[in-house]
Amino acid sequence: MYKDKPVAIKIIRSPDDDEDGVMALRLEKQFSREVNLLSRLHHRGVIKLVAACRNPPVFCIITEYLAGGSLRMFLHKLEPESLPLQKLLSIALGIAQGMEYIHSQGIIHRDLKPENILFDENLCVKIADFGSACEEAYSDPLAEDAGTYRWMAPEMIKHKHYGRKVDVYSFGLVLWEMVTGRIPYGDMTPVQAAFAVVDKNLRPTIPADCPASLSALIEQCWASPQEKRPEFWQIVKVMEQFESILAQGGTLEQAQNLACNDHKKWLLHWIQKLKPHPHAHGMGPFAPKLL
Repeated sequence: MYKDKPVAIKIIRSPDDDEDGVMALRLEKQFSREVNLLSRLHHRGVIKLVAACRNPPVFCIITEYLAGGSLRMFLHKLEPESLPLQKLLSIALGIAQGMEYIHSQGIIHRDLKPENILFDENLCVKIADFGSACEEAYSDPLAEDAGTYRWMAPEMIKHKHYGRKVDVYSFGLVLWEMVTGRIPYGDMTPVQAAFAVVDKNLRPTIPADCPASLSALIEQCWASPQEKRPEFWQIVKVMEQFESILAQGGTLEQAQNLACNDHKKWLLHWIQKLKPHPHAHGMGPFAPKLL
């Protein structure tokens, strides 16, 4: 409890065998960066920072407590079943809306995965854990503390220049997990998965019973090169359209132009025609915001 409200506490502690203090400096830098970024984010789809405490070698980040648990826990409870389509789209839209806002603030999450997607008591989505996040203007291809291999974009694995589209790649993997109920590359170690993604351009197999329009979106999100991936504001509009069709008793197959049999080409054409939300402008290189 903090000021009579339930909270979650993330503790960052330097290891006892850190004799030269290198790890302590690295962890303190990570703590400062995470607190700085979280303090700038105010959105219903992002976990709320409550307080922070610095007492080397221990650092604490205090956030709101989210009683709904993580998307990973949610999917685990459903095993061996996967999410119903309507629920999948609702969660995916919440994730995309949170990420659209995060990107609009010039921030890359860099570790989007089911463990870092939380729910409140009403099952509203909240993006959490900004320990790997950074300002896009200062993204470092050589950073060692960014991401998790199974959800990591190939340009990050290769330590090449990257931008906010690495989060879109991860979102594609998260969508696939919600469709299948499985962890990506479950028959491989994380390193083997990273090698296969980079050297063989491997992606998980999308089930044949996945709606073609949703399958096309997943493939668009994890496309290489990164320029082929949509922005999150575009994904939000696509998801809103998908939800609208289902709400009217239709199917996702009705989302496509019936004259177009190639779902990938249809989706890409549709995305390119979309107009951004009013707050999604200026999605080029971001200028850092001074606090």
